[in-house]
Amino acid sequence: MAERFKNYINGEWVDAVSGETFENINPSNIDEVLGLFPRSTKQDVDNAVSAARTAFNHWRSVPPPERAEILFEAARLLNARREELANVISRENGKTASSCLGEVQSAIDMANFMAGEGRRMYGKTTHSGLRKRFAMTKRYPIGVVGIILPFNFPMALTAWRVFPALICGNTVVLKSDENSPETTVHFVKIMEEAGLPKGVLNLVHGFGVDVGEAITQHPDISMVSFTGSSATGRIVAENCVKRHAKVSLELGGKNAVIVMEDADLDLAIDGVVCGTFSVSGQRCTATSRVIVHKDVYDEFMKKLVARTEALKVGPAYDESSDVTPLINKKQLERVLSFINRAKEEGCRIITGGQQLKGGVYDKGYYVQPTIIDNVTTDMEIAREEIFGPVLIVFKTDSYEDAIRIHNSSQYGLSASLFTKDVNRAFAFFDDAEAGVCYINAPTFGSEPHMPFGGVKKSGQGYREVGWAAIEAYSEVKTLYVDYSARIQNVQFVEKD
Repeated sequence: MAERFKNYINGEWVDAVSGETFENINPSNIDEVLGLFPRSTKQDVDNAVSAARTAFNHWRSVPPPERAEILFEAARLLNARREELANVISRENGKTASSCLGEVQSAIDMANFMAGEGRRMYGKTTHSGLRKRFAMTKRYPIGVVGIILPFNFPMALTAWRVFPALICGNTVVLKSDENSPETTVHFVKIMEEAGLPKGVLNLVHGFGVDVGEAITQHPDISMVSFTGSSATGRIVAENCVKRHAKVSLELGGKNAVIVMEDADLDLAIDGVVCGTFSVSGQRCTATSRVIVHKDVYDEFMKKLVARTEALKVGPAYDESSDVTPLINKKQLERVLSFINRAKEEGCRIITGGQQLKGGVYDKGYYVQPTIIDNVTTDMEIAREEIFGPVLIVFKTDSYEDAIRIHNSSQYGLSASLFTKDVNRAFAFFDDAEAGVCYINAPTFGSEPHMPFGGVKKSGQGYREVGWAAIEAYSEVKTLYVDYSARIQNVQFVEKD
């Protein structure tokens, strides 16, 4: 019988008020139910927010270095249980356990970095424009923060959001993704063991239409952090703006790699294959487009197709799998529909393009690694995020044309250029419309101590990682001490 999990509200593990549950399914074996989770509603969110609001009154007064001690302990516990946690992520997320170890490491790194920020939450001092006046700024917490997670990196993204929020003195209502809810349970248990006071971190399971909507509309949630699709992000933003809540959105991507004529082709192919097909393309920073210079196009494509067709597609429990299953049937149907419409528009499927069936493939949702060409920038397949193992190819005759193709996207998250020309490399940083740029590397995210986020439809609001996260999860107060013993203001004109 599947284990029954609970919400975590005010330091207690509790069922949803309704008593209803939903199943967490193993993507590598859809016959296996990993657990039953509370199908929460607005009432559960209300209870969690109430607990967070009450806890905020104490937590905000705890000095940041003292908050940091809890994060350091959380990092120690995460490290001690890294193998166990990686296996949990792998079972419910569909990635191999070895790849999930990197995700756990990212959470450890973020815990340690944000704990260090507990002694670096600097304000600024400056000279006033008036005599005998002291001017400075200081950071303060925002209040209750609602965090809405995606399924693809349940441990890393939980850490990337929760740790900055906590170190800044906020309390949190966390919504797990319904496709990967167990990872967040283990995260919360570690925070509980690390000594986090009750009510500071609350976890509510459920679906977006019930829990997510309630979080974005709740009058006592001062900020919402959402990671997911651009379409849903628009709704989140609208709900927050209507009630003047802060909102931070990390959204989709249509990330591109540009391969110039002077590139190391073998390195570029490694980068494109890794960027496109790891995690089955279910990454916001996945490589979705490759733009190749005409002088090396034929050689590049020959090698790329050979490498792609040699990839092993299989379940997460097989560590030799290069491409693992999609998260659910809905995502499978979405990916296949994109491919079919691309064919109808006149695109050519160079390799792949089909659902895999038979044997182990009948226990999950698998799509062949797919490469598509004969594409124009106005086609749907070139414009929309697919979130699957699908790559589209463009041929270009110059760097300038490659940049034009790259910037034609409505998204701008991660971008990469393979070249040996240092001048071109630095020009790319200025020319590419993207929040993260790489030279001679795949379209990845960023390291935990560096800001991460996108431009255009890839993001809105703040950078939530690295030192920039402190700016996202805190408010700046401007403070004056006037010791002139008279009333003075730069906006007043004093009479002689």
